Amino acid sequence: MIRQHRIAVNVQLRKAKKDEQVLKRRNITNLCSDSASGEETKGVKLTLEEIISGVNASDPIVCFQATQAARKMLSREKNPPLKRIVEAGIIPKLVEFLTSSLHPCLQFEAAWALTNIASGTSDQTRAVVEGGAVKPLVELLSSPNLIVCEQAVWALGNIAGDGAEFRDSVISSNAIPHLLALISSTTPITFLRNITWTLSNLCRNNPYPCKKAVEQMLPVLSQLLQHQDNEVLSDTCWALSYLTESCIERIGQVVDMGVLPRLVQLMTSSELNILTPSLRTVGNIVTGTDHQTQLAIEAGILSVLPQLLLCPKSSIQKEAAWTLSNVAAGPQEHIQQLIDCNVLPAVSALLKSGEFKVQKEALWVMANFTNGGTVHQLIHLAYSGVLEPLVNLLTIPDAKFVVIILDIISFLLQAAEKLSKKEYLCLLIEEPGGVDRIKTLQFHENRHVSLTAMHIIEKYFSEEEESGPILQSMD
Repeated sequence: MIRQHRIAVNVQLRKAKKDEQVLKRRNITNLCSDSASGEETKGVKLTLEEIISGVNASDPIVCFQATQAARKMLSREKNPPLKRIVEAGIIPKLVEFLTSSLHPCLQFEAAWALTNIASGTSDQTRAVVEGGAVKPLVELLSSPNLIVCEQAVWALGNIAGDGAEFRDSVISSNAIPHLLALISSTTPITFLRNITWTLSNLCRNNPYPCKKAVEQMLPVLSQLLQHQDNEVLSDTCWALSYLTESCIERIGQVVDMGVLPRLVQLMTSSELNILTPSLRTVGNIVTGTDHQTQLAIEAGILSVLPQLLLCPKSSIQKEAAWTLSNVAAGPQEHIQQLIDCNVLPAVSALLKSGEFKVQKEALWVMANFTNGGTVHQLIHLAYSGVLEPLVNLLTIPDAKFVVIILDIISFLLQAAEKLSKKEYLCLLIEEPGGVDRIKTLQFHENRHVSLTAMHIIEKYFSEEEESGPILQSMD
Protein backbone atom coordinates (compact mmCIF):
# COMPACT_ATOMS: atom_id res chain seq x y z
CA MET A 1 0.00 0.00 0.00
CA ILE A 2 2.72 2.49 0.93
CA ARG A 3 4.77 1.50 -2.10
CA GLN A 4 1.84 2.38 -4.37
CA HIS A 5 1.52 5.73 -2.61
CA ARG A 6 5.15 6.47 -3.27
CA ILE A 7 4.68 5.80 -6.97
CA ALA A 8 1.93 8.37 -7.28
CA VAL A 9 3.90 11.04 -5.41
CA ASN A 10 7.03 10.64 -7.49
CA VAL A 11 5.38 10.43 -10.88
CA GLN A 12 3.75 13.76 -10.13
CA LEU A 13 7.04 15.29 -9.01
CA ARG A 14 8.74 14.16 -12.18
CA LYS A 15 6.53 15.90 -14.68
CA ALA A 16 8.81 18.93 -14.86
CA LYS A 17 12.17 17.40 -14.03
CA LYS A 18 15.01 19.24 -15.70
CA ASP A 19 17.18 16.18 -16.20
CA GLU A 20 14.66 14.42 -18.43
CA GLN A 21 15.60 13.19 -21.87
CA VAL A 22 15.07 15.57 -24.80
CA LEU A 23 11.61 15.11 -26.31
CA LYS A 24 12.25 16.72 -29.69
CA ARG A 25 15.34 17.84 -31.56
CA ARG A 26 15.69 20.32 -34.39
CA ASN A 27 18.31 19.59 -37.03
CA ILE A 28 20.33 22.78 -37.43
CA THR A 29 23.38 21.07 -38.99
CA ASN A 30 24.00 18.61 -41.77
CA LEU A 31 23.73 14.90 -41.17
CA CYS A 32 26.44 14.36 -43.73
CA SER A 33 26.45 17.12 -46.32
CA ASP A 34 23.98 19.64 -47.58
CA SER A 35 22.16 17.14 -49.76
CA ALA A 36 21.50 13.45 -49.98
CA SER A 37 23.75 13.14 -52.99
CA GLY A 38 26.75 13.92 -50.81
CA GLU A 39 27.56 17.12 -52.67
CA GLU A 40 27.77 20.44 -50.89
CA THR A 41 25.37 22.95 -52.45
CA LYS A 42 25.09 26.59 -51.62
CA GLY A 43 21.43 26.69 -52.61
CA VAL A 44 19.40 29.70 -53.58
CA LYS A 45 18.20 32.31 -51.10
CA LEU A 46 14.47 32.73 -51.58
CA THR A 47 11.72 34.69 -49.90
CA LEU A 48 8.79 32.84 -48.38
CA GLU A 49 6.60 33.88 -51.32
CA GLU A 50 9.20 32.49 -53.75
CA ILE A 51 9.37 29.26 -51.73
CA ILE A 52 5.58 28.85 -51.95
CA SER A 53 5.74 29.39 -55.70
CA GLY A 54 8.74 27.08 -56.08
CA VAL A 55 7.33 24.06 -54.24
CA ASN A 56 4.27 24.23 -56.52
CA ALA A 57 6.37 24.28 -59.70
CA SER A 58 6.46 21.34 -62.11
CA ASP A 59 10.25 21.41 -62.50
CA PRO A 60 11.86 19.10 -59.85
CA ILE A 61 14.98 21.32 -59.76
CA VAL A 62 12.89 24.37 -58.84
CA CYS A 63 11.03 22.25 -56.25
CA PHE A 64 14.36 21.16 -54.78
CA GLN A 65 15.70 24.73 -54.57
CA ALA A 66 12.52 25.96 -52.89
CA THR A 67 12.41 23.04 -50.44
CA GLN A 68 16.06 23.52 -49.57
CA ALA A 69 15.48 27.23 -48.99
CA ALA A 70 12.57 26.40 -46.69
CA ARG A 71 14.70 23.88 -44.81
CA LYS A 72 17.46 26.43 -44.33
CA MET A 73 14.96 28.90 -42.91
CA LEU A 74 13.79 26.22 -40.49
CA SER A 75 17.37 25.38 -39.52
CA ARG A 76 18.24 28.79 -38.13
CA GLU A 77 19.60 28.55 -34.62
CA LYS A 78 17.50 31.49 -33.43
CA ASN A 79 13.82 32.14 -34.12
CA PRO A 80 13.17 29.78 -37.03
CA PRO A 81 9.92 30.77 -38.77
CA LEU A 82 8.08 27.51 -38.02
CA LYS A 83 4.71 29.21 -37.64
CA ARG A 84 5.04 31.14 -40.90
CA ILE A 85 6.06 28.02 -42.81
CA VAL A 86 3.08 26.08 -41.43
CA GLU A 87 0.70 28.95 -42.22
CA ALA A 88 2.15 29.15 -45.74
CA GLY A 89 0.49 25.79 -46.42
CA ILE A 90 3.50 24.04 -47.94
CA ILE A 91 3.41 20.95 -45.68
CA PRO A 92 1.30 18.90 -48.15
CA LYS A 93 3.88 19.59 -50.87
CA LEU A 94 6.75 18.62 -48.56
CA VAL A 95 4.92 15.37 -47.78
CA GLU A 96 4.42 14.78 -51.50
CA PHE A 97 8.17 15.21 -52.09
CA LEU A 98 8.88 12.40 -49.61
CA THR A 99 7.60 9.96 -52.23
CA SER A 100 9.86 11.28 -55.02
CA SER A 101 12.08 8.21 -55.11
CA LEU A 102 13.79 9.39 -58.31
CA HIS A 103 14.98 12.50 -56.48
CA PRO A 104 16.61 11.50 -53.17
CA CYS A 105 18.00 15.02 -52.71
CA LEU A 106 14.45 16.37 -52.74
CA GLN A 107 13.30 13.61 -50.36
CA PHE A 108 16.10 14.49 -47.97
CA GLU A 109 15.37 18.22 -47.95
CA ALA A 110 11.64 17.63 -47.49
CA ALA A 111 12.24 15.18 -44.63
CA TRP A 112 14.63 17.62 -42.97
CA ALA A 113 12.13 20.49 -43.25
CA LEU A 114 9.35 18.31 -41.78
CA THR A 115 11.70 17.18 -39.00
CA ASN A 116 12.22 20.76 -37.92
CA ILE A 117 8.54 21.67 -38.14
CA ALA A 118 7.72 18.63 -36.00
CA SER A 119 10.27 19.82 -33.42
CA GLY A 120 8.06 22.77 -32.63
CA THR A 121 4.82 23.06 -30.68
CA SER A 122 2.18 20.34 -30.52
CA ASP A 123 0.07 22.27 -33.04
CA GLN A 124 3.00 22.39 -35.45
CA THR A 125 3.63 18.66 -34.99
CA ARG A 126 -0.07 18.06 -35.57
CA ALA A 127 0.17 19.97 -38.85
CA VAL A 128 2.86 17.54 -39.99
CA VAL A 129 0.85 14.48 -38.94
CA GLU A 130 -2.43 15.73 -40.40
CA GLY A 131 -0.54 16.61 -43.56
CA GLY A 132 -0.05 12.87 -44.02
CA ALA A 133 3.69 12.69 -43.28
CA VAL A 134 3.80 9.60 -41.06
CA LYS A 135 3.20 6.89 -43.65
CA PRO A 136 5.69 8.18 -46.28
CA LEU A 137 8.28 8.78 -43.56
CA VAL A 138 7.90 5.15 -42.46
CA GLU A 139 8.31 4.08 -46.08
CA LEU A 140 11.54 6.09 -46.26
CA LEU A 141 12.96 3.81 -43.54
CA SER A 142 13.47 1.34 -46.40
CA SER A 143 15.21 3.89 -48.63
CA PRO A 144 18.51 2.70 -50.11
CA ASN A 145 19.89 6.18 -49.39
CA LEU A 146 21.23 6.11 -45.84
CA ILE A 147 21.03 9.89 -45.32
CA VAL A 148 17.40 10.01 -46.42
CA CYS A 149 16.63 7.07 -44.18
CA GLU A 150 18.30 8.66 -41.15
CA GLN A 151 16.43 11.93 -41.63
CA ALA A 152 13.16 10.00 -41.71
CA VAL A 153 14.11 8.32 -38.42
CA TRP A 154 14.72 11.74 -36.87
CA ALA A 155 11.39 13.11 -38.12
CA LEU A 156 9.49 10.13 -36.73
CA GLY A 157 11.29 10.57 -33.41
CA ASN A 158 10.06 14.16 -33.17
CA ILE A 159 6.51 13.14 -34.03
CA ALA A 160 6.50 10.29 -31.50
CA GLY A 161 8.00 12.55 -28.83
CA ASP A 162 5.06 14.94 -28.91
CA GLY A 163 2.73 12.65 -26.96
CA ALA A 164 0.85 9.36 -26.84
CA GLU A 165 -1.53 10.23 -29.71
CA PHE A 166 1.15 10.80 -32.33
CA ARG A 167 3.40 8.11 -30.86
CA ASP A 168 0.60 5.63 -31.50
CA SER A 169 0.17 6.99 -35.03
CA VAL A 170 3.80 6.14 -35.72
CA ILE A 171 3.43 2.68 -34.13
CA SER A 172 0.22 1.89 -36.06
CA SER A 173 2.03 2.77 -39.30
CA ASN A 174 4.30 -0.23 -38.64
CA ALA A 175 7.38 1.88 -37.94
CA ILE A 176 8.87 -0.36 -35.26
CA PRO A 177 9.79 -3.39 -37.44
CA HIS A 178 11.36 -1.04 -39.99
CA LEU A 179 13.35 0.77 -37.29
CA LEU A 180 14.57 -2.48 -35.75
CA ALA A 181 15.63 -3.76 -39.17
CA LEU A 182 18.02 -0.83 -39.46
CA ILE A 183 20.03 -1.97 -36.42
CA SER A 184 23.04 -4.17 -37.11
CA SER A 185 26.69 -4.40 -36.20
CA THR A 186 27.50 -2.24 -39.24
CA THR A 187 25.03 0.58 -38.49
CA PRO A 188 26.99 3.88 -38.31
CA ILE A 189 27.09 5.13 -34.74
CA THR A 190 25.36 8.47 -35.45
CA PHE A 191 22.56 6.59 -37.19
CA LEU A 192 22.29 4.11 -34.31
CA ARG A 193 22.00 6.99 -31.84
CA ASN A 194 19.10 8.45 -33.80
CA ILE A 195 17.34 5.09 -33.99
CA THR A 196 17.76 4.49 -30.24
CA TRP A 197 16.44 7.96 -29.42
CA THR A 198 13.40 7.41 -31.63
CA LEU A 199 12.74 4.03 -30.00
CA SER A 200 12.89 5.71 -26.59
CA ASN A 201 10.22 8.19 -27.69
CA LEU A 202 8.08 5.26 -28.84
CA CYS A 203 8.28 3.94 -25.25
CA ARG A 204 7.36 7.28 -23.74
CA ASN A 205 4.14 8.90 -22.50
CA ASN A 206 0.92 7.73 -20.90
CA PRO A 207 -1.05 5.72 -21.64
CA TYR A 208 1.66 3.18 -22.34
CA PRO A 209 2.36 1.97 -25.86
CA CYS A 210 0.49 -1.20 -26.77
CA LYS A 211 1.75 -4.53 -25.51
CA LYS A 212 2.72 -5.71 -28.99
CA ALA A 213 4.94 -2.65 -29.53
CA VAL A 214 6.68 -3.21 -26.21
CA GLU A 215 7.25 -6.88 -27.01
CA GLN A 216 8.78 -5.88 -30.35
CA MET A 217 11.17 -3.33 -28.84
CA LEU A 218 12.30 -4.99 -25.60
CA PRO A 219 14.64 -7.66 -27.05
CA VAL A 220 16.49 -5.01 -29.08
CA LEU A 221 16.60 -2.59 -26.14
CA SER A 222 18.12 -5.30 -23.95
CA GLN A 223 20.81 -5.81 -26.63
CA LEU A 224 21.45 -2.06 -26.93
CA LEU A 225 21.95 -1.99 -23.16
CA GLN A 226 25.21 -3.85 -23.78
CA HIS A 227 26.50 -1.20 -26.19
CA GLN A 228 29.53 0.91 -25.27
CA ASP A 229 28.40 4.25 -26.71
CA ASN A 230 27.23 6.68 -24.02
CA GLU A 231 24.39 8.19 -26.05
CA VAL A 232 23.04 4.80 -27.06
CA LEU A 233 23.20 3.62 -23.45
CA SER A 234 21.56 6.78 -22.16
CA ASP A 235 18.58 6.64 -24.53
CA THR A 236 18.19 2.90 -23.98
CA CYS A 237 18.00 3.43 -20.23
CA TRP A 238 15.49 6.24 -20.70
CA ALA A 239 13.36 3.91 -22.85
CA LEU A 240 13.38 1.29 -20.09
CA SER A 241 12.57 3.94 -17.48
CA TYR A 242 9.42 4.92 -19.41
CA LEU A 243 8.32 1.30 -19.71
CA THR A 244 8.73 0.68 -15.96
CA GLU A 245 6.90 3.77 -14.74
CA SER A 246 3.94 2.92 -12.48
CA CYS A 247 2.94 -0.32 -14.22
CA ILE A 248 3.67 -3.68 -12.61
CA GLU A 249 2.94 -5.58 -15.83
CA ARG A 250 5.44 -3.51 -17.83
CA ILE A 251 7.96 -3.78 -14.98
CA GLY A 252 7.57 -7.55 -15.22
CA GLN A 253 8.20 -7.48 -18.97
CA VAL A 254 11.41 -5.50 -18.49
CA VAL A 255 12.66 -7.55 -15.55
CA ASP A 256 12.01 -10.79 -17.45
CA MET A 257 14.53 -9.64 -20.08
CA GLY A 258 17.28 -10.11 -17.47
CA VAL A 259 18.45 -6.48 -17.64
CA LEU A 260 18.72 -5.79 -13.89
CA PRO A 261 22.40 -6.75 -13.42
CA ARG A 262 23.43 -4.51 -16.32
CA LEU A 263 21.28 -1.63 -15.04
CA VAL A 264 22.89 -1.89 -11.60
CA GLN A 265 26.31 -1.89 -13.27
CA LEU A 266 25.38 1.29 -15.19
CA MET A 267 24.35 2.92 -11.89
CA THR A 268 28.07 3.05 -11.09
CA SER A 269 28.82 5.06 -14.25
CA SER A 270 30.60 8.38 -13.86
CA GLU A 271 28.58 9.72 -16.79
CA LEU A 272 25.49 11.54 -15.52
CA ASN A 273 23.52 10.90 -18.72
CA ILE A 274 23.86 7.15 -18.04
CA LEU A 275 23.63 7.19 -14.26
CA THR A 276 20.41 9.23 -14.14
CA PRO A 277 18.20 7.03 -16.38
CA SER A 278 19.64 3.73 -15.11
CA LEU A 279 18.93 4.81 -11.53
CA ARG A 280 15.46 5.99 -12.56
CA THR A 281 14.71 2.62 -14.16
CA VAL A 282 15.82 0.63 -11.11
CA GLY A 283 13.88 3.05 -8.90
CA ASN A 284 10.78 2.37 -10.97
CA ILE A 285 11.31 -1.38 -10.74
CA VAL A 286 11.34 -1.34 -6.93
CA THR A 287 7.92 0.33 -6.98
CA GLY A 288 6.64 -3.00 -8.26
CA THR A 289 5.94 -6.22 -6.42
CA ASP A 290 8.00 -7.52 -3.50
CA HIS A 291 9.39 -10.19 -5.84
CA GLN A 292 10.51 -7.60 -8.40
CA THR A 293 12.14 -5.59 -5.63
CA GLN A 294 13.90 -8.70 -4.34
CA LEU A 295 15.31 -9.34 -7.82
CA ALA A 296 16.70 -5.80 -7.82
CA ILE A 297 18.25 -6.41 -4.40
CA GLU A 298 19.80 -9.66 -5.64
CA ALA A 299 21.21 -7.75 -8.62
CA GLY A 300 23.15 -5.60 -6.13
CA ILE A 301 21.30 -2.28 -5.80
CA LEU A 302 21.96 -2.09 -2.05
CA SER A 303 25.70 -2.12 -2.66
CA VAL A 304 25.39 0.88 -5.03
CA LEU A 305 22.67 3.07 -3.50
CA PRO A 306 24.62 4.02 -0.32
CA GLN A 307 27.37 5.43 -2.56
CA LEU A 308 24.83 7.40 -4.61
CA LEU A 309 23.48 9.01 -1.45
CA LEU A 310 26.92 10.59 -1.14
CA CYS A 311 26.94 11.85 -4.74
CA PRO A 312 27.59 15.61 -4.90
CA LYS A 313 24.65 16.07 -7.29
CA SER A 314 21.44 16.52 -5.31
CA SER A 315 19.22 15.10 -8.07
CA ILE A 316 21.06 11.78 -7.76
CA GLN A 317 20.80 11.86 -3.96
CA LYS A 318 17.07 12.45 -4.32
CA GLU A 319 16.56 9.57 -6.78
CA ALA A 320 18.66 7.21 -4.65
CA ALA A 321 16.71 8.11 -1.51
CA TRP A 322 13.42 7.67 -3.38
CA THR A 323 14.55 4.22 -4.50
CA LEU A 324 15.49 3.29 -0.93
CA SER A 325 12.13 4.52 0.32
CA ASN A 326 10.39 2.00 -1.89
CA VAL A 327 12.68 -0.80 -0.70
CA ALA A 328 11.77 0.25 2.85
CA ALA A 329 8.08 0.04 1.90
CA GLY A 330 8.49 -3.72 1.43
CA PRO A 331 8.43 -6.61 3.88
CA GLN A 332 10.57 -6.78 7.01
CA GLU A 333 13.12 -8.92 5.15
CA HIS A 334 13.81 -5.99 2.82
CA ILE A 335 14.07 -3.61 5.76
CA GLN A 336 16.60 -5.94 7.37
CA GLN A 337 18.65 -5.91 4.19
CA LEU A 338 18.66 -2.11 4.35
CA ILE A 339 20.07 -2.39 7.87
CA ASP A 340 22.64 -4.98 6.81
CA CYS A 341 24.00 -2.80 3.99
CA ASN A 342 24.62 -0.01 6.55
CA VAL A 343 22.69 2.60 4.61
CA LEU A 344 21.06 4.31 7.60
CA PRO A 345 24.02 6.59 8.52
CA ALA A 346 24.03 7.99 4.97
CA VAL A 347 20.26 8.60 5.10
CA SER A 348 20.69 10.34 8.48
CA ALA A 349 23.41 12.52 6.95
CA LEU A 350 21.00 13.62 4.20
CA LEU A 351 18.38 14.45 6.81
CA LYS A 352 20.94 16.60 8.56
CA SER A 353 22.51 18.53 5.71
CA GLY A 354 20.86 17.62 2.40
CA GLU A 355 18.80 19.98 0.25
CA PHE A 356 15.16 20.09 1.30
CA LYS A 357 13.99 18.09 -1.74
CA VAL A 358 16.49 15.38 -0.73
CA GLN A 359 15.51 15.56 2.94
CA LYS A 360 11.89 14.90 1.99
CA GLU A 361 12.84 11.67 0.20
CA ALA A 362 15.03 10.66 3.14
CA LEU A 363 12.01 11.23 5.41
CA TRP A 364 10.02 8.80 3.28
CA VAL A 365 12.74 6.20 3.86
CA MET A 366 12.27 6.66 7.61
CA ALA A 367 8.48 6.75 7.37
CA ASN A 368 8.25 3.51 5.42
CA PHE A 369 10.89 1.89 7.62
CA THR A 370 9.03 2.71 10.86
CA ASN A 371 5.67 1.78 9.39
CA GLY A 372 6.74 -1.75 8.40
CA GLY A 373 9.72 -2.67 10.57
CA THR A 374 9.83 -4.90 13.62
CA VAL A 375 10.30 -3.36 17.07
CA HIS A 376 13.95 -4.47 17.04
CA GLN A 377 14.48 -2.90 13.60
CA LEU A 378 12.91 0.34 14.85
CA ILE A 379 15.17 0.43 17.89
CA HIS A 380 18.16 -0.11 15.58
CA LEU A 381 16.94 2.89 13.58
CA ALA A 382 16.52 5.01 16.70
CA TYR A 383 20.10 4.27 17.76
CA SER A 384 21.53 5.00 14.29
CA GLY A 385 21.73 8.76 14.87
CA VAL A 386 18.50 9.65 13.12
CA LEU A 387 16.72 11.36 16.01
CA GLU A 388 18.70 14.60 16.13
CA PRO A 389 18.19 15.49 12.44
CA LEU A 390 14.52 14.47 12.71
CA VAL A 391 14.04 16.79 15.68
CA ASN A 392 15.79 19.63 13.86
CA LEU A 393 13.42 19.22 10.91
CA LEU A 394 10.37 19.82 13.10
CA THR A 395 10.75 23.53 12.37
CA ILE A 396 10.17 23.21 8.61
CA PRO A 397 7.12 25.09 7.27
CA ASP A 398 5.68 22.06 5.41
CA ALA A 399 2.96 20.71 7.74
CA LYS A 400 2.64 17.46 5.80
CA PHE A 401 6.23 16.53 6.51
CA VAL A 402 6.06 17.74 10.11
CA VAL A 403 3.28 15.19 10.63
CA ILE A 404 5.42 12.51 8.99
CA ILE A 405 8.29 13.30 11.38
CA LEU A 406 5.96 13.21 14.40
CA ASP A 407 4.59 9.86 13.22
CA ILE A 408 8.14 8.49 12.89
CA ILE A 409 8.95 9.61 16.43
CA SER A 410 5.69 8.11 17.69
CA PHE A 411 6.46 4.74 16.06
CA LEU A 412 9.92 4.73 17.59
CA LEU A 413 8.54 5.52 21.04
CA GLN A 414 5.97 2.72 20.72
CA ALA A 415 8.72 0.24 19.82
CA ALA A 416 10.89 1.44 22.71
CA GLU A 417 7.98 1.05 25.11
CA LYS A 418 7.51 -2.58 24.07
CA LEU A 419 11.17 -3.32 24.77
CA SER A 420 11.31 -1.32 28.01
CA LYS A 421 13.63 1.24 26.42
CA LYS A 422 11.24 4.16 26.47
CA GLU A 423 13.09 6.22 29.07
CA TYR A 424 16.36 6.11 27.17
CA LEU A 425 14.66 6.97 23.88
CA CYS A 426 12.88 9.88 25.54
CA LEU A 427 16.30 11.16 26.55
CA LEU A 428 17.59 10.86 22.99
CA ILE A 429 14.65 12.97 21.85
CA GLU A 430 14.95 15.49 24.67
CA GLU A 431 18.69 16.15 24.37
CA PRO A 432 18.54 17.96 20.98
CA GLY A 433 15.51 19.94 22.14
CA GLY A 434 12.91 17.61 20.70
CA VAL A 435 10.48 17.75 23.62
CA ASP A 436 10.32 21.53 23.59
CA ARG A 437 9.72 21.57 19.85
CA ILE A 438 6.99 18.96 20.07
CA LYS A 439 5.35 20.93 22.90
CA THR A 440 5.41 24.05 20.72
CA LEU A 441 3.77 22.12 17.86
CA GLN A 442 0.75 21.48 20.09
CA PHE A 443 -0.26 25.03 19.16
CA HIS A 444 0.43 24.68 15.43
CA GLU A 445 -2.18 26.15 13.09
CA ASN A 446 -2.48 22.80 11.31
CA ARG A 447 -4.88 20.65 13.31
CA HIS A 448 -3.25 17.37 12.29
CA VAL A 449 0.15 18.63 13.48
CA SER A 450 -1.18 19.93 16.79
CA LEU A 451 -3.16 16.76 17.61
CA THR A 452 -0.23 14.47 16.76
CA ALA A 453 2.14 16.55 18.89
CA MET A 454 -0.35 16.64 21.75
CA HIS A 455 -0.71 12.85 21.66
CA ILE A 456 3.08 12.36 21.90
CA ILE A 457 3.46 14.80 24.79
CA GLU A 458 0.53 13.38 26.75
CA LYS A 459 1.56 9.77 26.26
CA TYR A 460 5.33 9.95 26.60
CA PHE A 461 6.32 13.29 28.11
CA SER A 462 3.68 14.10 30.70
CA GLU A 463 4.75 15.99 33.87
CA GLU A 464 4.56 12.81 35.92
CA GLU A 465 6.91 10.92 33.63
CA GLU A 466 9.31 13.82 33.32
CA SER A 467 9.70 13.96 37.12
CA GLY A 468 10.01 10.19 37.43
CA PRO A 469 11.82 7.65 35.28
CA ILE A 470 13.47 10.17 32.95
CA LEU A 471 15.18 12.04 35.79
CA GLN A 472 16.24 8.75 37.35
CA SER A 473 17.74 7.72 34.05
CA MET A 474 19.54 11.05 33.77
CA ASP A 475 20.98 10.56 37.26
